[in-house]
Amino acid sequence: MITEKQVKELASHWIEAWNSHNLDVIMSHYNEEVVLTSPVAQEILNSPSGIVKGKDALKAYFAKGLKLIPDLKFELIDVMWGVNSLVLYYMNQRGTKVGEYMEFDPSGKVVRVVANYNE
Repeated sequence: MITEKQVKELASHWIEAWNSHNLDVIMSHYNEEVVLTSPVAQEILNSPSGIVKGKDALKAYFAKGLKLIPDLKFELIDVMWGVNSLVLYYMNQRGTKVGEYMEFDPSGKVVRVVANYNE
């Protein structure tokens, strides 16, 4: 089980990584076999499924997103956690609230992400 301290440290590091726009630091959180599902991926990648599979594909998607949204900035609202998962609840630069459900592998890397938006 993930501890409260681990979750809060991870959430803080994740937000800081995104706000720095440092792709290598962002990618340090993800497993090689990660699968992300997101309506933003659906839009940016023109993919009906909104699914991104694998760390290389995720890195390319994130790079494209950072290029398209140069003012990207996240503000953490809350974090919730379970046995091997957490939900980051944050607001982006447009004021959109986002909830990202993340599952972890045994080494603590994110293996699955499901992003949800209020817009």
